[in-house]
Amino acid sequence: MYRTPTHIGIIPDGNRRWATQNGMNKKDGYEHGLLPGLKLLRAAKNLGIKELTYYGFTVDNCKRPKEQVVAFSDACCKAVEIIKDEGVEVCVVGNTGSPCFPDKLLPYTKRAENSNKMRVNILVNYGWEWDMKNGWLSRDIPRIDLVIRWGGMCRLSGFLPIQTVYSDFYIIKDLWPDFKDEHLAAALDWYSRQDVTLGG
Repeated sequence: MYRTPTHIGIIPDGNRRWATQNGMNKKDGYEHGLLPGLKLLRAAKNLGIKELTYYGFTVDNCKRPKEQVVAFSDACCKAVEIIKDEGVEVCVVGNTGSPCFPDKLLPYTKRAENSNKMRVNILVNYGWEWDMKNGWLSRDIPRIDLVIRWGGMCRLSGFLPIQTVYSDFYIIKDLWPDFKDEHLAAALDWYSRQDVTLGG
């Protein structure tokens, strides 16, 4: 029987490497990650996935050159503008008290109650230490069944440490801007064959 995860975490890594490989400045890669995010959302919605959480950018990412920080911040704002028109509930989670958090996204930091729509969370200026030190501010995001990371790196990079405690972790070597529907299909096929016991 095909088993579909309820909640998938997405780590869309490799934007800067993709830009470099394609003769662009590193900052230009983030813009090319927008369409893949939309394609994945639509595919997941059609498959009946109830919730997605995208890793936008972290507190540590803000240590990068200013032009890159501006670029990935703008990309997150554009992503929210695109996603909100897809008939889903959008919620942004991150350190709103930091100057690195885009003011444009403040209206999306409150989760709607009793919504029957697909839920899409975007982590913006998120840090696991910030989350834990402030009383687990991401608590409204439920446990994640499957984490898919593009870019070939085998690490969580601080991605929701409590929600991912029992997540299955699938790595895709291709860089995020090279997303294909086949990537999601392969990850779901792999997940359907895992023995998920949650420690039981």
